[in-house]
Parts: sequence; structure tokens; C-alpha cells
Amino acid sequence: MEGSTLENYLLERRAHKQWNPKEVLKGKLSKSCSCSVQKLKNSFISFFPVVRWLPKYKLKEHVWGDIMSGLIVGIILVPQAIAYCLLAGLQPINGLYTSFFANIIYFFMGTSRHVSVGIFSLMSLMVGQVVDREMQLAGFDMSDDSQVVAMGPEDLWYGSNTTNITKLNSTLGAFNMECGKDCYAMSVAAALTFIAGVYQVLMAVFQLGFVSVYLSGPMLDGFATGASLTILTVQVKYLLGIKIPRTQGFGTLIITWINIFKNIQNTNSCDVITSAICIAVLVAAKELGDRYKDRLKIPLPTELVVVVTATLVSHFADLNGVYGSSISGAIPTGFIQPQVPSLGMMPRVALDAIPLAVISFAFTVSLAEMFAKKHGYTVRPNQEMLAIGFCNIIPSFFHCFTTSAALAKTLVKDATGCHTQVSSLISAFVVLLVLLFFAPLFHSLQKCVLACIIIVSLRGALRKFRSVPGQWQINKVDTLIWIVTMLSSALISTEMGLLVGVVFSILCVVARTQLPHVAVLGQIQDSVFYEDSKEYKNLSTVPKVKIFRFQAPLYYANKDFFLRSLYKTSGLDPVLEEAKRKKAEKKAKAKAAKQAKENGQEKSNGDTPLILTPAGLDFHTIILDCSSIQFLDTAGLVTLKGILKDYKEIGISILLACCNTSVIDSLKQGSYFGTYEKDISTLLFYTVHSAVQFAVSREVAIGDSVV
Repeated sequence: MEGSTLENYLLERRAHKQWNPKEVLKGKLSKSCSCSVQKLKNSFISFFPVVRWLPKYKLKEHVWGDIMSGLIVGIILVPQAIAYCLLAGLQPINGLYTSFFANIIYFFMGTSRHVSVGIFSLMSLMVGQVVDREMQLAGFDMSDDSQVVAMGPEDLWYGSNTTNITKLNSTLGAFNMECGKDCYAMSVAAALTFIAGVYQVLMAVFQLGFVSVYLSGPMLDGFATGASLTILTVQVKYLLGIKIPRTQGFGTLIITWINIFKNIQNTNSCDVITSAICIAVLVAAKELGDRYKDRLKIPLPTELVVVVTATLVSHFADLNGVYGSSISGAIPTGFIQPQVPSLGMMPRVALDAIPLAVISFAFTVSLAEMFAKKHGYTVRPNQEMLAIGFCNIIPSFFHCFTTSAALAKTLVKDATGCHTQVSSLISAFVVLLVLLFFAPLFHSLQKCVLACIIIVSLRGALRKFRSVPGQWQINKVDTLIWIVTMLSSALISTEMGLLVGVVFSILCVVARTQLPHVAVLGQIQDSVFYEDSKEYKNLSTVPKVKIFRFQAPLYYANKDFFLRSLYKTSGLDPVLEEAKRKKAEKKAKAKAAKQAKENGQEKSNGDTPLILTPAGLDFHTIILDCSSIQFLDTAGLVTLKGILKDYKEIGISILLACCNTSVIDSLKQGSYFGTYEKDISTLLFYTVHSAVQFAVSREVAIGDSVV
């Protein structure tokens, strides 16, 4: 029995300082409210990381890589910025503004050297859904597709679409004038973007970045794939050249397809042919780029080539005038006068901004950490949240909409030699050139070409379908989360899909702890280790000892499952066994009394045998391997105390092994080991083997004493 009990090799616990909330709060407030020149300097450098790294910029080593990556990303960015405005229900100029300001702001505030921040298809879709809803509520005709012909920035917003103008003074609150359809759409997007940015800044201030941990990888992938199906569906009408209103609410994907088939006879052959050619060229170029990416020093600027070529063909062939092909219309040069986001609109879009803020932050931080790990540096998630928040707040005053980090453009930056965020300045400069000089040249660009660019950009998300069978073999639960999130995002709505995905992910975690794996352990031959007898062969059982492992925390939601599993594996329910014993004793006493009466005795002589242990059992001890029990709540503690008492009444001992300090503390506080913890040395053991040795030696000692 030497060395078998906890008492013989008791470990001395370290003394921990008691946590005092008042003192902690006082200390943090004192630290936060103190002010010094050095602290102000550190705060400024922390808020603007560019101040730290730009003076140390290695010009000879980094400048050419940054310039090259910035130019290439800028070239890719221009057609995508124009295209994604179709998703957001806004004018092409808004996409260019958004790309310009986001790159500039992230240059000053971001901690990632490689992330490309700007327009993202998923964000554009979510913004567009809110814009369309508010436009319909405001009474605008969503099927109206009249072309904008004004060339000045102000005319684009207030003097153009004369067939669809309404008085909106009470809603906008910023202008005492008539606001057209495009103006109102932008006011909705700006208010939504501002609120989303405010949420992100508040999350950073209150250290709420942990919210993103509830967005698992499979859930985010499923959400992106489901949203990609919706994006693809929304773009089909441009591929076919048919005019149908954008659908709002639940079931957008299904309703849109129904409307497409209802109007299929109105297909524009010019748009169909153009779409087929553009998709073929874009897909072929992407496939060639993927296949020969090791040989190509820079990615092929296929989108820009397609846009320029399609614009020239559309302009000189007058595809809009001859075939009625829908075109982008006038894109003004220069910058529109800044405008304060509509205060009256903000309460109406406050809830819609929550998923935008969370998804934007989650994608940005995950990409930043991914590339930081790849290149061996660190990022600050809280600062990233601040950066992306101000990438939304400040641009919302300049007619921009919600931004996020984009994987495709970040991969391009990395592949083309990007070293720092100087490349973002170069990309912003490319967009600025387009804004100042080249924007009007895209007047004749067909919308179906932009739709093709959007659809081809979804290849990565849609390819996830290929990996589903393999993922199912790896982890069925993660695959199920992906499928549920994807289907709910596509078939219900993107916002509801996000909510369903988060809730389902949490339920899967709860289910894993509520119905965990349980095991009866056997001893590995000639060792002190024990493993699951169902999973491993050639394990030996310990005579008259059952070893039970419960692989989850023990708390209120799974305590009943714990008891059922323990009773099933041990083959004994102590409560029922005790009831049977009492019933047998009662019958025995009644029989003895009857026999005594027959013998003429007034009462039995009290020699009725008492059954202290149930007959037919092959064990006297149950050892609970608690190595997988991370914590106990009150219900779990009561459950353990209950089985200790119930099994003791029928002569079976319960021993605990491999408990962590949290579980031990809970047991001590709940008086599991008796008054002053007097029974701790006979109930608690550091290893399963020491518990087995104690149980076996105690049985031997009892046997010897009986003899």
C-alpha cells in the first residue's frame, strides 16, 4: 500500500492572491486616467502604428515589391470596385471612393503588413439588401432602370433621375432639398456603414474581440458559400439582360429564380453572348494563372483587360442603342462634397449593422493573423478592430460603404512581393487616377460584364462544395455546421444564416458536452496506464474494480446522462438496488415473523441476515477517471456526492482519480471529502493506477481481517 494514497505523496498547493474586483477596477482606472508625456506618446504610436514602422522602412529592400504589388492590386481593384456596386445597389463611383479611403486609412492604422482592405463581395451583398429594403419602404420603384446621364458629381445625386425623385427631408435630415434614388440609396449605405464602424470601435474599446471566437471556421465558410449562391443568383439577371426587381426578405434565392424563369422570354441576346465570352475568358485566365502561378511573376490583370475591351466594343458598336444592353452609365470625376451620415436613418439600420460589424471584423482579423503567422510577425487584434472601424466611420462621410479585408486581393499582394502597407498607398493612388481622370471612360461598360467579374470571383467559395465529402470523413460535426449555415444563408437570408450558423455551432458544442463519450477502462499489460477497452485490444481488467471515464465537464445539462452511463456500464443502479434490498429485508422479516408465530414465539430472535452487498456482483469499487472533466458546477457536485452516498449504502466504494485543481477545489468547497477533508486520502488520487492499488490492497486487508 506504500505510495498508493494521496496522503503519501501529497503535493503542496501554491497560495494564490485572492481576486479583489474593487482593487482590480481601481488599479485599471488609475492606470487609464493617469497622464504623462510618455503615455501620450505611446498611445499615439499605438493608435497609429505607421509612426513606428515607417521611419524604419527599408527603402532598397522593400520599395520595388510594394510598388509592384500596389500597382497590380490597384489595377485589379478598379473593375472589382465598379462591379461590386451592383451588389450594393449603388453607383460605381461609390465603389471607387470606398476603395480609395479604406486603403489610405488602413495604411495609418493597420498592424498587418499584407492585408488588403476594401470592397468585399459579401459585405456588398449585405449592404445591398439593407439598401433595397429601405428603398422599397421609401416608395421607390425598384424595377426602374433609367440611365444616369449627368456628368457632374452633384448632378449624379440630385438632378439626374427625374422619374424617380421623392421628398425625403424628414428621413435624411442633412439636406433641405429633393433627394433622388441614388442619393437615398447612398444615404442608407452611409448610415449603415457609420453605425457598423461605431460598433467595431466600441468593441475595441470594451475589449469585445472575443465575440469572433464564436464564429468558427466551418461556420464562416458555410456563410460565405451560402452568400455566394445568393450573389450568383442576383447577378443572373444581368447575364441574361432581363429586368426584374431585387427581392427582399426570406427566400430571396428561390424567389429570384422564379422571377428569372418567368421573364426568361425577355432575355437580351447581346448580353447573353457578351456574358458567355467574358466568363469563358475570365475562367480560362484564372485556371491558367492557378496552373502556372509558379512561373508567372505577377498575376494576369484579366479583369482590367476584359473591362477595357468590353467597354471599347460596347462604345463603338453602340450596344446600348442598337440592342438595348444595360450599361453602367455616367461615372463622374472628382470627389463629391462630404456629407454627414443621416442621423434619422441610423435607428432604422442599427440592427442590420451588427452582423456587418462582426463579419467585417472577423474576416479582417483572421486574414491578418494568417499572413502574420506566415511571415513571422504579430498583429494586434484590438488595433485591427479599431482600424477597420475607422475604415468604416471616416469614409461614411465621403459616400462610401462597408469595407473588410478581402482574401483574393490579399493573396495577390502577398504573391507580388508586398512587404508593408506602402503598397496600399500605391493602390489608392491608382484608384485616385481613375477617380480624377479615367472614370467617365467606363460609361459604355455593360453591366453583364461587371456581373461576370463578380461571378468568377466566387470560384473560391463555390469550390468548397468539392471538399465536402473529404471534410465529412475528417469531421462530421464541422461538415454539418457548414451545410446548415450554407443552406440557411442561401435559402433564408444572409443575416438569418449568420444567426443560425452561430446558434447551431454553439448547440453542437453543447451537444458534445451533453452527450459525451464514456468509457470503461482496462489496464495496458505490464504498465501503469489504462485505456478504453472498447477501442483497444489486449487490455486486462482489474479484478473487482470498475474504471469509468466521462469525457466532458460535469454540469447541469449532462448530469442525467452521466448517471445513466455510469449505471449502464457498471450494471448497477444503487437506488434500485437499495430498494430491492429493503424489499428483500422486509420479506425476510415478514417470513421470520410468520415462522416464529408458527413456532409459538411472540417475535423473531433478530437473526435475520442483512444483505450488505448485492448478490452476484463482481466488483466492490468504482474508480472515476476525472482527467476529462474540466469543471464541476453545483449540479455536478451534487451528483458526485449523491453517487458516493448511494453506492456506499450498498457496500461499493467510489474513488476519484486525475482531478484537476478546479475540480478538487469544487469538491472541497462542497464538503465532498467530509468535515475538515478527513476522507480526502481515501477518496482522491492523482492517478488511476494509485486508485487501483488502493482499492486492491484495501480489499486484501479486509479479507485478512475477516480471516
